[in-house]
Amino acid sequence: MGLLEDLSQRVSAAFAAEGLAAELGQVRLADRPDLAQFQCNGALAAAKAQGVNPRELATRLAQRLENDPLLARIAVAGPGFINLDVRDAELQSRLRMQLRSALLGAPQTAAGRLAMLDFGGPNVAKPMHVGHLRSSIIGDCLQRLFRANGWRVISDVHLGDWGLQMGQLISEVQIRGLAPVYFDARHEGPYPAVSPVSMDDLEALYPAAAAACKADPARLEAARLATAELQAGRPGYRALWQHFVRVSEEGLTREFSSLGVHFDEWKGESDADPLIGDMIADLKRRGLAVLSEGALVMAVAEPGDKKEIPPLLLLKSDGAVLYGTTDLATILARVSRQDPDLILYIVDQRQHVHFEQVFRAARKADLVRKAQLEHAGFGTMNGPDGKPFKTRAGGVMKLYELIAMAKDEALKRLAEAGLAADYGDDERAEIARKVGIAAIKFADLSNHRTTDYVFDLDRFMRFEGKTGPYLQYAAVRIQSILRKAATAELEEESAHVLDSVEERALMLQLLLLGEAMASAEERRAPNILCDYAFELAQRFSRVYAARHILAEEDHSVRVARLELARLTLAVLTKVLDLLGIEVPARM
Repeated sequence: MGLLEDLSQRVSAAFAAEGLAAELGQVRLADRPDLAQFQCNGALAAAKAQGVNPRELATRLAQRLENDPLLARIAVAGPGFINLDVRDAELQSRLRMQLRSALLGAPQTAAGRLAMLDFGGPNVAKPMHVGHLRSSIIGDCLQRLFRANGWRVISDVHLGDWGLQMGQLISEVQIRGLAPVYFDARHEGPYPAVSPVSMDDLEALYPAAAAACKADPARLEAARLATAELQAGRPGYRALWQHFVRVSEEGLTREFSSLGVHFDEWKGESDADPLIGDMIADLKRRGLAVLSEGALVMAVAEPGDKKEIPPLLLLKSDGAVLYGTTDLATILARVSRQDPDLILYIVDQRQHVHFEQVFRAARKADLVRKAQLEHAGFGTMNGPDGKPFKTRAGGVMKLYELIAMAKDEALKRLAEAGLAADYGDDERAEIARKVGIAAIKFADLSNHRTTDYVFDLDRFMRFEGKTGPYLQYAAVRIQSILRKAATAELEEESAHVLDSVEERALMLQLLLLGEAMASAEERRAPNILCDYAFELAQRFSRVYAARHILAEEDHSVRVARLELARLTLAVLTKVLDLLGIEVPARM
């Protein structure tokens, strides 16, 4: 049980004993930490409901808490706030329990429930670029967090592999005569096992095909015909398409791995295609899907809507399916196959109306069973001009280019700070890689996901301030302290009670890990973890500046402080891991 939860239960019991609603006994961090550690404001609401003096009521509640062994001080402040301080010995005892636990205080909020997280979402035949960064980083953080909090998690990259772009590519390959066997209607197979195109080829073919289709209606019609034949199952087209997918997946796996992002499933829009025919037929039979101007649509507007929610377009007049159709069929597939408790989509906030349409359609069609459908949207990563981030030449920056740029900047900063100067080239390069990725990830995750932010690599790469490299350095410094300590001292348990202002503040922060993780999960907000980690590092820094650790002459005090350092390192490393940030062994 987390400290705040424990305190809330105790204070709630006092409210109940007074004949008041127990839920009014919720405890939170104090607004004035100089006056108290925690506070409860429930006496004001209770007094208003009872028509009594709030301060008098708060005093009676405080009296019921006077003999609680957890509390060092209970005081009534202002019009009826109840201020609480916890005993130092109790803080230290709980920290020792936390250090011994494999969970380190992580809350088990899920009781084994299943969450499916849909994020990443790259398209086949296209290289990953900075536009994929936020979905990948935020989604990966949330899957790590959900697992740590006790959820069973299945993450799915959900590839864009079944739309018009596939027809554009197939027709472009045919026009260029690159692989005639796939277009020979007389060929009965098998088809070559080796792809006729590489990822580099696809990167050149797709823009050319898209431009040609935009400029020439006849070329566009050829692409549409190829798409229709692919989806109808033409063998040569299917074989060629499978090459596109495999080649793309190899490249995408490398790209995601460079970020430390991994998926449990590599499903695509195509995986839902076999379900679409029966799904559409069922929606028609039940009168949920109707024709409108030649297209098949499903009305999703509700009486209480304050703004217009357009119908979900299922089939175009030419019979082609759209993203909404495949998304609806994907929900059907996920529910029938895994029956999750939650399906969470980490996709650009600008897609919010689309997901509202799809979710309403899924619920209206009774496709979801117990599943909660949720869109966790995010804002854009912008350049200094406030527009989506571009290269200096004005083009879309590829992801590997951004990572290389961050690594180069990290090497430069390490040299300026005099860090890793006497290490070998390979180790220094690996440290720079970790620092560069940390700078990118923390810069993104420290902003609330719904906000836009300006990408400023110079600021994000600093070893001071609220940055990923600063937190890595803080962890490395604690590692260095513990390496210098005697092994025997790290295995001892001291009877000394830590009671300085700085140590108490650090202990309180450590004990609030569970609340931070639970809040970050509930709000789908990795920035809460970033704030927690930065505050933790700051509080340890204050202890380090004010109190001797290795130089402390009193053995009992030194052992107690080393124990505090061990737990700080364990918790800081855990939170950084939730953020997808690696800690170097040294710098």
